[in-house]
Amino acid sequence: MERRTFLKAGVLAAAAAAVPLSACSSEGAPGAAGSSVPSAVKSGQWGFAIDVEKLNEAGVMDKIVQACHHAHNVPDTGDSKTEIKWIWEGDFEHSFSDIDSEYASAHVAQLGFPLLCNHCEEPPCVRLCPTEATFKRADGIVIMDYHRCIGCRFCMAGCPYGARSLNFSDPRPYLDDPNPDYPTRSKGVVEKCMLCSERIDEGQVPLCVELSEGAIVFGDLADPDSPVRKALAGSFSIRRRVELGTGPSVYYLMKGGEEHA
Repeated sequence: MERRTFLKAGVLAAAAAAVPLSACSSEGAPGAAGSSVPSAVKSGQWGFAIDVEKLNEAGVMDKIVQACHHAHNVPDTGDSKTEIKWIWEGDFEHSFSDIDSEYASAHVAQLGFPLLCNHCEEPPCVRLCPTEATFKRADGIVIMDYHRCIGCRFCMAGCPYGARSLNFSDPRPYLDDPNPDYPTRSKGVVEKCMLCSERIDEGQVPLCVELSEGAIVFGDLADPDSPVRKALAGSFSIRRRVELGTGPSVYYLMKGGEEHA
């Protein structure tokens, strides 16, 4: 019996109990190699402040999605039932279903919102993963160790943002131009946005930030002097499903409310 099959059988035979948070920190966690962060942030919470108006005006959403998926070897299956996505676009109604939008303006209704893993302060996926295949680094990034993933999909069931995808088949044949500098995945493995941890570890901002033409601000939410905190202090912002207590780290700046009311 293969190791993955053995592990999966053992896990599914047990109760789907949540893994204690203390067991899921990045220190000492299997697969945590390379989890060093820039000296400025050894602990904290990386986060985004996304200027939705500016991002839509720049018209760079498709470029961001394509660049992210290419850089991280995200397959294009061509089938909505089996699609794998790290970042994608959604409308206000479906992205913020918990917010009453009955009388929202036509302008807000037509805006495209970039959706991705929210790298939560209290990520339910981390608590639910029975093999510690997903864990949270000291800087707040929710990471995956693909070698430990057994495809049980507990994390997918627990994520309220739909940010995780399962490879129902081998994803590699769906890569037209694989990036040799980033690992590919295999059948039966869940994947998601990793906040460009490989770039952050080299002192670079995430790729989506670099390509956003200033519409996505990135920084340490724990630092009141960081760019992201300054951006949030100057605008009204919303987050997805905050009532669930997950503490999402992706903020959407909603400017021009009066202008577009």
